Amino acid sequence: MTSQRDREHIFERLRSGVVPERGLEAFAVGIEKQRAEINRLLGLAASGEGVFKFLRGGYGCGKTFMARLAVVDAQAKGFATSFVVVSDNDLHFNKFDDVYRKVVQELGTSSCPRGALGDIIDRWIAKVENALIDGGADENATDFDQKVQKRIEEDITSLTGGKAPEDLGRVLREVFKLKQAGKVREAGALMSWLAGSENVSASEKKAAGIKGDITSTDAMAYLQGVLEVVKAAGYKGLVIVIDEAETILRMRGDVRGKSLNGIRQIIDAADRFKGAFWVFTGTPEFFDTRRGVAGLQPLHDRIRFQVEGGLVSMRQPQLELKPFDRDRLKDVGLRLRELYPMGDPNIVAQRVTPEVITAKVDDVTRGFGGDVGIVPRQFLRSLVNLFDVVAENPDAQLPEPPKTVVEERAAEGKKPLEYEPEPNDERGYPVTSVEF
Repeated sequence: MTSQRDREHIFERLRSGVVPERGLEAFAVGIEKQRAEINRLLGLAASGEGVFKFLRGGYGCGKTFMARLAVVDAQAKGFATSFVVVSDNDLHFNKFDDVYRKVVQELGTSSCPRGALGDIIDRWIAKVENALIDGGADENATDFDQKVQKRIEEDITSLTGGKAPEDLGRVLREVFKLKQAGKVREAGALMSWLAGSENVSASEKKAAGIKGDITSTDAMAYLQGVLEVVKAAGYKGLVIVIDEAETILRMRGDVRGKSLNGIRQIIDAADRFKGAFWVFTGTPEFFDTRRGVAGLQPLHDRIRFQVEGGLVSMRQPQLELKPFDRDRLKDVGLRLRELYPMGDPNIVAQRVTPEVITAKVDDVTRGFGGDVGIVPRQFLRSLVNLFDVVAENPDAQLPEPPKTVVEERAAEGKKPLEYEPEPNDERGYPVTSVEF
């Protein structure tokens, strides 16, 4: 049952042409098999495996929707999650400190949708305290806090097999100490440092006994430590979504090559991150052209998309998402009609009939030569606008919402993503290792 709050969230996001973050399962249509594959991998991650998946599909086929739905399903199953959108300004995969900072800043759980690192650490420390008490320690004794601090560092060493950076246990111990002393601001500064911030003062770092900032060299070791804390806090594991990987295609040639090598290293190390599930989304152009994954042979070989006799397995590294068709769009429209939040839903149901929704599909796709695959977002915005008109003024008509830039380009027969070809695009990229 979708709550009223989630219904309001769904429609407010759709009005802006943005994928909602909650309630997606209520109108997830035609992706049952793909969703089952994601849930299979969530089961593997919950059992302690390190896994990954690449969601493959063209514009408008629902990659971001599927990725958001994976987050919803993961949190419902007890995972912590992180949803990161690739940016050509501040997220380059050859800089693992960028990756780490984004992942940690976007940490979320079912009870704390974003910025959940502090909450996760508090839950873990509470478990550390309870374990000491269960072992016979007196929580009212003057040395109890010292025992907690000692156990924090011991547990970090144990959980990571001694591979965690020394400063990780030191910072977590100091955060506990500062909170116990009521120094919330100082504890918050150290939490910011642990989340990858470079703006923590030297005096605050010195007081905690830490040196410098988290670098690209040790960022993934810190991420592994955070993953272990997530699990020790009671979560099944960590799901990390990297959305819009095709943004890498717009980067300079040298940055593209390094970023693709960075993804290769993450995938090669995935089995070391026990309980982590990496989800990447990208267009066929990202995967299949030599400007993209196909230009880095080891990565291409590892995640190659394979077709056997016209059949495609969903268990291979790339999970294909098909474009919307007319029937699927209509089904989504009917689901949304049932969810529309208003006092008397019959008003919308009586006016916006299945025939009206079908006509709306045809009307919205007409400007794209009948190409339904490119227009689901535009269709949903238009349909929600129709719901709103009927609900507020049953006899009124309002103009259609303006098309997005992607939709305008599609209507003109242009690609949603374009870049200037470079002379060396077909040469591909050398295999290199960035600091890890």
